[in-house]
Amino acid sequence: MLILNETEIRSLVDAAAARTVVADAFRALHRGEATLPPPVSVGFRSPNGLAHIKAGHLHRDTVWTVKVATDFETSDGGSMTHDGVMLVISAVDGALACVLLDNGYLTNLRTGAAGAVAADLLARDDAATAAIVGAGNQARFQLEALLQVRPIASVRVAARNRARAQEFVSEVEERWRLRAQLCETVEEAVRGADVVVTTTASEAPLLQAAWLENGVHVTAVGSDEPTKQELATDVLARADVVAVDDQSQAARLGELHHALDDGSVDPADVVTIGELLDEARPGRREPDDVTVADLTGVGVQDAAIAALVMRAATRSAPAL
Repeated sequence: MLILNETEIRSLVDAAAARTVVADAFRALHRGEATLPPPVSVGFRSPNGLAHIKAGHLHRDTVWTVKVATDFETSDGGSMTHDGVMLVISAVDGALACVLLDNGYLTNLRTGAAGAVAADLLARDDAATAAIVGAGNQARFQLEALLQVRPIASVRVAARNRARAQEFVSEVEERWRLRAQLCETVEEAVRGADVVVTTTASEAPLLQAAWLENGVHVTAVGSDEPTKQELATDVLARADVVAVDDQSQAARLGELHHALDDGSVDPADVVTIGELLDEARPGRREPDDVTVADLTGVGVQDAAIAALVMRAATRSAPAL
């Protein structure tokens, strides 16, 4: 049995490889070549915390994955700690094959990869200005992945914590050598942007349809619980394309959930990322189309990236 820590895992996988396997997982899900159980959430009161449990199996693989990701409030109540582990289990005899002690790194990486897959499918080819709402780890993963698929030259950042937002702006300028702007409001950040990415745990809408320019693409990654919401439902109502990672899950947990509840969106009009990748449904048709990707995070993404890490580890250490 393999046991890999975060440092070892980081040396075995990168954003480009993650994007490839995540796209393949979306295709497999669309084609019925994957098993996706519903996610499980476990809440805690003292201290305040939440555990997400997701599982998935890509039928082509001889292993399947269970992922546990946790968020717990620190003792001072001022911030949250994040952790995670993935268990890779044989689909042949049920034996535990690998433990990935990634501390949530693979969840961040595969979520960024999914955002890049969505942007590559739906954002205009010439998209050059990105608005990032939120300034945590996922904001960085989303931007890094987005830069691989679109010619982003400038970044606007809006976040509740101004100090963290300023830190992110400085990192954008120094690490990626891009123009970066700290915005006072979400509205200031998104007006005129070509791509908008929301990466928060907000339980109240942050983004309004009236602020969006024609031709914009929006990726929302924060809603993985029924109470969470980053986009006002009029954003989905305005969109020419609404795409989700999995329709049944998004209808329970995602931005789609709220739009279905108030009748803003017809479920028949919603497409999946897998359908777009297989060209089974149309995506963006015109430069002025507004497109939205609602990404709730599905277990087949975890299965895909866990199998990728395990294969890479086996290749790098054949004696294991």
